[in-house]
Amino acid sequence: MSEQLIPAIIQHAHTNQVLMLGYMNEEALNKTKAEGKVTFFSRSRQRLWTKGETSGNFLQLVSLQEDCDNDTYLVRVLPEGKTCHTGTYTCFGEKEPAGFLHELQAVIRDRKKHPDKDSYTTSLFTKGTKKIAQKLGEEATEVILEAMDNRKDLLVEESSDLLYHFLVLLADQGLKLEDVEAKLMERHLK
Repeated sequence: MSEQLIPAIIQHAHTNQVLMLGYMNEEALNKTKAEGKVTFFSRSRQRLWTKGETSGNFLQLVSLQEDCDNDTYLVRVLPEGKTCHTGTYTCFGEKEPAGFLHELQAVIRDRKKHPDKDSYTTSLFTKGTKKIAQKLGEEATEVILEAMDNRKDLLVEESSDLLYHFLVLLADQGLKLEDVEAKLMERHLK
């Protein structure tokens, strides 16, 4: 009943990270296209299996294309939660890609934990939440003004200051960028 099984490479639609590999037959392919949730043919169960049917960690279909030899699918998805049944982000043990803002966040959080008297970040934490929030407001106003004046070079500068002070405020409040990302992802998937 499995007929021809074709490998399906599952790739995150935004980050391009490979999340897993599964196999599809024609029925799994048709169900994936019809329902918008990735369905495989499970070789161990010998039946169709929609990723997430028991865990709730569905893979929302963004696009699907065949390779040049028509013997492999590239399935671009938006995952709802962890992809691997082991609880990791990918079946290859990779962590979710973080990017520079996460690196900067780590530096800021380290400054909070290990103050440095010569650090601007430390001086903000020392002045407290009110001062940090005030600086964030000032930077937001400057971003708006540069945008209204169509001064892109200064808009980038002020946006950098805004993001930095936003990360400081999150750290001050015991929050992380991941908390904001999770809320945005939740809203996106609704």
